[in-house]
Amino acid sequence: MKHREKKLAQVFIFALLVSFTACQTQAPVKEKDDSIRGSIAVLVAEGFHDGEAYMPMGYLVNNGYEITVIGPERGKVKAYNSEFTINIDKSVSEVSPDDFDALILPGGRGPSVLRENDRVIEFVKAFWNTGKVTAAICHGPQVLVTADLLKGLVLTGTGAIKGEIEQAGATYVDSTVVVYGNLITSRNPQDLKNFSSSVVEALEKQN
Repeated sequence: MKHREKKLAQVFIFALLVSFTACQTQAPVKEKDDSIRGSIAVLVAEGFHDGEAYMPMGYLVNNGYEITVIGPERGKVKAYNSEFTINIDKSVSEVSPDDFDALILPGGRGPSVLRENDRVIEFVKAFWNTGKVTAAICHGPQVLVTADLLKGLVLTGTGAIKGEIEQAGATYVDSTVVVYGNLITSRNPQDLKNFSSSVVEALEKQN
């Protein structure tokens, strides 16, 4: 019973956070006449982490960016850590790196699904080669490991994948957010505020 009550409290807090983020940033968007500042791809699969997907999405939307959720196939997928679901708008086969200004890779168990899909890895490699903003949080860098993109880079992620990152030829740093060239990484949900704001800052410099 206590576990159920704790889970309900977590869901309630998450909903409040999303609402609070929206309320905080509505005014700047209106001042810009709701103009679209750029297009962002959020790459997910079954087992994504709810906060690591929805919080950056909410922050970006309320700062004037358009979001497209992409994945292996169209359709609804469920978070591993709650009852939240998300709808994949387009499969990676239906989009091009040229369609987006940034790519975001949330964590959770979704990255372990994504890294097994050859079309996903091909898309991630192609996007990386554009030099545009690529952001990954928690287990998100696992997709970049599989795509063999991390050699010589400096980044962070959940401590559970430190070994994977180092074996891929990168330097792991235990930090809230690491910005290294076009790559932005963070460790966990507690870093989401800095992660999201760093993505927007990088987009502003990119544009």
